[in-house]
Amino acid sequence: MDKRPETRVATVILVRVWGMDADGRPFFQNANASNISTEGAMLSGINHPLKAGDVIGVQHGDKKARFKVVWVVDGGAARKIELGVQILPNQQSPWLALATTERAEVAPAKNKRRYARHKILFPLEIGFEDSHRTHMQTNATDIGGRGCYVETLLPLQLGTKVTIKFWMDSEKVQTSGVVRASDGGVGMGIEFTQLDNHVQDRLQKHLEKMDAGVTRHASAKSATNADS
Repeated sequence: MDKRPETRVATVILVRVWGMDADGRPFFQNANASNISTEGAMLSGINHPLKAGDVIGVQHGDKKARFKVVWVVDGGAARKIELGVQILPNQQSPWLALATTERAEVAPAKNKRRYARHKILFPLEIGFEDSHRTHMQTNATDIGGRGCYVETLLPLQLGTKVTIKFWMDSEKVQTSGVVRASDGGVGMGIEFTQLDNHVQDRLQKHLEKMDAGVTRHASAKSATNADS
């Protein structure tokens, strides 16, 4: 019946899960992921009610991604609620190293964004046309030259117009933006709508330098820990 095209790995790993449950309450908890693949997994030990179609965040180690709940069953007292989850488009599996297949290797080619997205913490300020609303000082966790994703339990509604301010070295940049994705309890995707092409290019190069710096720092830290 279930003709999955991807290879499933029979292992159990500990993950962190968060989002908004079926009762509209935010939650954050540990759970077990099994039957994993680059496309999804089965989660067990969930304490909060969820339903098919909900979007949740899942983290393994320092990697995290957004998933859609595709099925829900009551696993009993021991396993509690069990979920089948499928990764959302343009997300990278947080357990990719455990579930790498030929399918996973070619998947990135499907991403036709002009600018690659970088999974780094990037400080920015979100403002509103309504001057009475408080501006949000936050971090994007996924950003490229044309947009970003901000993790928040209370995302703005689809179509909300915002102003985005951020720094590139010593230069302050401001642009307009529109909320293009709103995942309750997880976060929101914002498109930059008024950045000139040359500013987009400069931002992308700035992000590449930041990403490379983070990678070098992580490698140096790993080498230091290995020598300890």
